Amino acid sequence: MGARWGRRRTRRGGLRLSEAQLALMAASLVCSAVVVYVCWKQLPPLPWASSVPPRRVSVLLWWEPFGGRHRAKRPPPDCRLRFNISGCLLLTDRAAYGEAQAVLFHHRDLVKGPPDWPPPWGVHVRPAEEQQVLIDDDEEEAAEALALAASGPRPPGQRWVWMNFESPTHSPGLQSLARNLFNWTLSYRADSDIFVPYGYLYPRTHPSEQPAGLVPPLARKQGLVAWVVSNWDERQARVRYYRQLSQYVTVDLFGKGGPGQPLPDVGLLHTVARYKFYLAFENSQHLDYITEKLWRNAFLAGAVPVVLGPDRANYERFVPRRAFIHVDDFPDASSLAAHLQFLDRNPAAYRGYFSWRRSYCVHVTSFWDEPWCRTCQAVRMAGDQPKSVPNLAGWFQR
Repeated sequence: MGARWGRRRTRRGGLRLSEAQLALMAASLVCSAVVVYVCWKQLPPLPWASSVPPRRVSVLLWWEPFGGRHRAKRPPPDCRLRFNISGCLLLTDRAAYGEAQAVLFHHRDLVKGPPDWPPPWGVHVRPAEEQQVLIDDDEEEAAEALALAASGPRPPGQRWVWMNFESPTHSPGLQSLARNLFNWTLSYRADSDIFVPYGYLYPRTHPSEQPAGLVPPLARKQGLVAWVVSNWDERQARVRYYRQLSQYVTVDLFGKGGPGQPLPDVGLLHTVARYKFYLAFENSQHLDYITEKLWRNAFLAGAVPVVLGPDRANYERFVPRRAFIHVDDFPDASSLAAHLQFLDRNPAAYRGYFSWRRSYCVHVTSFWDEPWCRTCQAVRMAGDQPKSVPNLAGWFQR
């Protein structure tokens, strides 16, 4: 006879489970444990579990970037709402210097105007100096103030963060900053301690995400090449290349600088959207210096960017190969112009430059809220290992 499934009575009248039933019970316990583990985060907190949220990270913005010394303080952003970064306490009141885990210094404001540094921590200063060390713009006194800032004590564990989004060409005063003055760097450079690019691509999850649509409507593109430029300098490589290119193809120039016409009232994005190509020419050529000219002015507007900046390999670290045209792909401006005219006559080839939009969306960095919140995120993720930047100028200018 076959084996009987069921419970057997022992000699003492109790019940004995079969081996199969014992195995089934063991498997059920394991499955229950797995379910509880997977769903744990969905369960209500245990009555003895701590309800105290993790300690918030305090980040003090020493001044509002670009002339912020005399600008009214604005309310800090909500990092959780804007960037899904929680646990941040963003500060603008210098009286809270002692409680800040990080202090954010904008480079341009560091080197423009009289020195403006936090006072040495724990050292008594006169009442007029309690909020800051602010002295006359004298070279000898400025050096003394910098030395005091570099060597003076700071609140325990506090990090000083150097923030800069200009290229080395347009970052004066780097050599004047003391070695080991800052603990971290924050910039568009991928090798920064806090990497905040001007923009980036991320995987598309919904058709409505920007830029919407796989290919911008070609019927609205009435012009061939557009360029919006605000700072015109004939010595710059971008202006020299524009002069050459405009001999072979029409380039409509907009902006306050140079010979350009004012932007129409519809704004930059709507203006550029009327063109097939946009000159995303950087004001100087440096590692990773790829600005909103690519991410916003070209990608979001729906124009194919023609780039002049770092080399093609540097661009391809951040965007697909067929998402842009690099001036270095051609021996001269006339060859580039011939390629643009070929694409203008061949819609299928032109549409190929938008194939990346099937897979990616564009994020454009929000200044200055996003770097502020990213600093909070970096502090939260970092350990307690001390660090300083031994040679800021040597690193940034290479």
